[in-house]
Amino acid sequence: MLFKQQALLRQKLFVLGSLAIGSVLYLVARVGTLDRLQPICPIEGRLIPPEPEKIPLRTLQFKRGLLHELRKGNATKEQIHLHNLVQQLPRAIIIGVRKGGTRALLEMLNLHPAVVKASQEIHFFDNDQNYARGIDWYRGKMPFSFPHQITIEKSPAYFITEEVPERIFKMNSSIKLLIIVREPTTRAVSDYTQVLEGKERKNKTYHKFEKLAIDTNTCEVNTKYKAVRTSIYTKHLERWLKYFPVEQFHIVDGDRLIMDPLQELQLVERFLNLPSRISQYNLYFNATRGFYCLRFNIIFNKCLAGSKGRIHPEVDPSVVTKLQKFFHPFNQKFYQITGRTFNWP
Repeated sequence: MLFKQQALLRQKLFVLGSLAIGSVLYLVARVGTLDRLQPICPIEGRLIPPEPEKIPLRTLQFKRGLLHELRKGNATKEQIHLHNLVQQLPRAIIIGVRKGGTRALLEMLNLHPAVVKASQEIHFFDNDQNYARGIDWYRGKMPFSFPHQITIEKSPAYFITEEVPERIFKMNSSIKLLIIVREPTTRAVSDYTQVLEGKERKNKTYHKFEKLAIDTNTCEVNTKYKAVRTSIYTKHLERWLKYFPVEQFHIVDGDRLIMDPLQELQLVERFLNLPSRISQYNLYFNATRGFYCLRFNIIFNKCLAGSKGRIHPEVDPSVVTKLQKFFHPFNQKFYQITGRTFNWP
């Protein structure tokens, strides 16, 4: 009897031991799988939205002079060392749209004490030669900032360049993406106007907008014309959505940013998980320029470059109507995807 009990006990111990070993082997295999599923970029490069209460804005207010130098990109080596300033990869990028108001948006967001902007368009992700220089080269183009500040850059060509979504995803799959748009036909004419001005400065001739926007052979909208193609927002956005969920995009109304900037900027603050700090005090209307200018403090004000707000050439109304009808179905799809509706024709 005792022998049978001992044998039964040994059998139970064997089963329990086997189960324990099996559990260990499962955990080892599971860990191995997780190791293989690590993000493309290290966690340092991924976006971790800052909690509003953790951004030491009170401390930043006491460093207004240094913040002013950071905004201008003039931090000295002594300041960099003393304040532990760093060059950070952007946590948010204004990816487009050209002539939508990207420069105005960047400058206005720079009013926020927790935001630092890259002054120039880097063109890292849309330029093969720049991209081949590597991520450290890109980081080196960023301004110095406090570790808790958010660096933002803008390059409107990103939105329409095919390779860019995948390249940005590889850098940071959680990055926040800002797209500022205007009524598509107006944006196309604005695009044409900028190119026309550049041609005239070089004493070169250029076709009229109507001839470029409408195919003379078919009398239909010329989708090969870049200014028209850029305004088909949904076509470009669909390519980005292959890599990023729609929640990582914020659509800014470029027309409203000109007329009533504060409400648009407050929406962006919320999207970036920033405490609300941009106020009406920071924005004042300049009647001479016809635009809002920026007030950083009682000493430092800034208006956008004089090249902004160019006068558009007269365009044949029938061409405008044809373009508006062409863009209409694309606009409807854009509203559906983004959840933001505009009063476009």
